[in-house]
Formats: sequence, C-alpha cells, structure tokens
Amino acid sequence: MKLYSAYRAPNPRRVLMFLAEKNITSLEVIQVDLGKDEHRSASFMAKSPIAKVPALELDDGRVLTETRAICTWLEGRHPQPNLMGRDADERAFIEMADRRVELYLMAGLAQWIRHCHPGLAPLEKPQFPDFGRSQGEKVVEVALWLDRALQTQPWVAGERMTIADITAFCALEFARGLMKFVPGELGMNALQAWRDRLNERPSAKAL
Repeated sequence: MKLYSAYRAPNPRRVLMFLAEKNITSLEVIQVDLGKDEHRSASFMAKSPIAKVPALELDDGRVLTETRAICTWLEGRHPQPNLMGRDADERAFIEMADRRVELYLMAGLAQWIRHCHPGLAPLEKPQFPDFGRSQGEKVVEVALWLDRALQTQPWVAGERMTIADITAFCALEFARGLMKFVPGELGMNALQAWRDRLNERPSAKAL
C-alpha cells in the first residue's frame, strides 16, 4: 500500500501520527510537493480527484482519501492500540470530540493561516486577510473551550489518548509553526501542558 503525504501539512501528519501510535510500518510513504503543485498533476488527481492529501492507495488499486476515512480503515485492520473507541458508546464520544476539534479548531486555524500567511498565497488564490483574521479570533474561543476541558480530564476525549488528541495536536502545531500560536502565552495553561506532554511521544516526530 502507498500513502501519499505532504511534508508538515496537518492532515497528512494526522495519518502519520496515527500510524506511529499503532506501530504500522508496512506502508510506502510518497511525498507530494504542494509547493510545486504536484497535488494538481493529472497523475495524482487520478487518485485524489479534488487534489487533496493524504491519500491511501490500497493493494487492490482503490484509493481512500479524507483523513478520518483513512484512519477508520487502518483502525479496522490494526485494532490495537485502540484509538477510536472500543464499543459504540465510546466510539460516539470519541468521534464527537474529534469532529469538534477538526471542524471548529483545525478548520479555523487552517483558514487563518491560508488567508493571512504570505507563504500560503500560492495555495489560496485569492487570499482574504480580513476573513482569515476573523477565523483566528473565533478559534481562540474554541481553544479556550479545549483548555477548560483539559482542566478536568487528561485527554481531549476523556481518560485516554485517542484520535481526537492527534487531530488537536496537529492543528496546534501547524498554527504554532506558521502563526506563532502558543496557548500558554494566552493563559491556556492546561492546553499548553497537554501539548507539551503529547509532544514527548515518539509519534509527535512523525512528519
């Protein structure tokens, strides 16, 4: 199987961290250079029609795109360690946490970065800086919610590490690198402590 990834991009990094947590080493990882528009090439778009990474090419030739779908497929075939829920009840609450983080934290941070960082201008044509700044302001409220949650529980979805922690970590690291978003500097000490603790895991080095 082949995983089409992109260096330091947050969604491919989510899959790479997921693989690392599960100690899955059998996939061939192929880097797609976004800066050179390789994701828009005819050969890649034959695999991912909307030109998005990551993409997982299965041995039978089928291609899975969308990070959550890829992780669901991997979880089904490599169930341990469990990262998405052991039963229907736990799966639902983990998915709720993961969706909240993906839709309201990661998406907002991505819009902020894509519309305000000059280095992303080639990928976001045209940029709308006012929109990006508004998303940055909204995402602070979401980060504050997450900080409050982490004051009462050790992980994003509760008592153990799950896919929701991977999603949140990759979102924050993307913003830390490009927009210098550091939760501790905004008084979000629980969120910062969680980030620092997760950063010590070997999977955090998977880029």
